[in-house]
Amino acid sequence: MRRVVIVEDEELVRRGIVQAVDWAGVDCAVVGEAADGVEGLEVIGREKPDLVVTDIKMPRMDGIEMLKRLRDRGDPAAVILLTAYSDFSYAQAAVKLGAVDYLLKPFHDGELEEAVERLGERSGQAPAREAPEVSAGAKSRYVTEALGYVGEHYAEPDMSIAQVAQSLGLSEGHLSHVFKRETGKTLGSYITEVRMGRAKELLKDCRSKVYEVAEAVGYRDITYFSAAFKKTMGVSPSEFQKRGIE
Repeated sequence: MRRVVIVEDEELVRRGIVQAVDWAGVDCAVVGEAADGVEGLEVIGREKPDLVVTDIKMPRMDGIEMLKRLRDRGDPAAVILLTAYSDFSYAQAAVKLGAVDYLLKPFHDGELEEAVERLGERSGQAPAREAPEVSAGAKSRYVTEALGYVGEHYAEPDMSIAQVAQSLGLSEGHLSHVFKRETGKTLGSYITEVRMGRAKELLKDCRSKVYEVAEAVGYRDITYFSAAFKKTMGVSPSEFQKRGIE
């Protein structure tokens, strides 16, 4: 199992990354977290993670400088950088220092998991270990019930992978492994897929307001919803509605 350290100065964002990302589904475990680059260097030195997920813009020491210092001291940890800035110069600096991926914030459910999976593919690492084998019938039942639960509860803002697992009486890690093995996608990415699909249908009604659609598919923050929709569909919700895209 890959050991992960999260470095992010915004506490709510950091908590979200630690708790909402389907780490078990990509055979990872968060072993430490830090609020800036200075603290990050200390935690990384102590925990010796295989992967560091870090914001770029942080107080005291930013993610680029932290990555540079990690490389200077010979630390081989893979690094995924998060930033709200699309300036290509940041990406260039990150790549030169050995960052393995670069995600723009806000990223939606499943995107960070996909970045971790790409890391495994690039490094030739063996795929994530599967959950203990269960009978075909039980396995299909778990996935079927998870699909049904998401279909019924996608509009609830607090719906999470942990909540789905609890409803089935399974551990989060077990459900994540079984779901990925059976469907080929993470449960987090499936939740986003369902929400965006429903949003697309609702937006076809020109009378629907974007904020109403966001709330109807489980998003409290219209800005986050709009960013997630654009990343999925290629256009913003308002553009989608205006163009009448099928």
